[in-house]
Amino acid sequence: ELIESELFGHEKGAFTGAAGRRVGKFEAAHGGTLFLDEIGDMSLSTQAKVLRAIEERKIQRLGSNETFSTNARIISATNKRLEEEVELGRFRDDLYYRLCVVKVNLPPLRERKPDIPALAHAFCNRFSLAYKGEVLRLSPQTIKALLEYEWPGNARQLRNTIERAVVLTDKTEIMPESLPEEILSDQGRGRPSTAVTVDRIAPSRSLDFRTAKKEFERQFIEDCLDQAGGNVTRAAAKLGMHRQSLQHKIKELGLTRRFVSDD
Repeated sequence: ELIESELFGHEKGAFTGAAGRRVGKFEAAHGGTLFLDEIGDMSLSTQAKVLRAIEERKIQRLGSNETFSTNARIISATNKRLEEEVELGRFRDDLYYRLCVVKVNLPPLRERKPDIPALAHAFCNRFSLAYKGEVLRLSPQTIKALLEYEWPGNARQLRNTIERAVVLTDKTEIMPESLPEEILSDQGRGRPSTAVTVDRIAPSRSLDFRTAKKEFERQFIEDCLDQAGGNVTRAAAKLGMHRQSLQHKIKELGLTRRFVSDD
């Protein structure tokens, strides 16, 4: 119900928790463009409703018998091989052929190295304005480090990395030390990311910057300490900090009683 409510909207009382009317994405995108990400993960029942919306250009909100017109250009994306999903019966062939009017295969980011600086600068502009209220710069050394990494998580990992760097830096230019250790380490290149993702620990946008930064630091350092088994020396190495600096930060953030072990 959640994905169908998101796509088609719902009326009040359509299901538990539906406290009011909601306009869905298809209805909101009327006359414009609707991007359906990870469409290969959709259930077959939702696929049938999406197909109807595309072919008949009509939708119904959940809990309503009223039909609404929708005329949106559809762009979809997936990391799955939909041809194989069709053969396995997990994706409708009629929806596949309806969507596959113009097909673009996007190689992984490691095969599109020239795109990395442009993407990194775009993410930096977005997040530095959101968090700092001004545009920060990426140093040439930082761009070099980004170009040398293999990016197993593709653009999403790059976005998270830049957001993390923006939040952690106190300068107007982002230097390599603001990047995760795995990006600066030859041993980490080409392997799946084990770093903490910014999506999970990003601070609330309702907080002022000083409070949001402290919240981010507390959660990020706590997670690194967890990964290091509470060992301050190993956590400091992972964070690229001196042990004494991390100990001071632990005390400042009120984590002292949880993480006391060391080499």
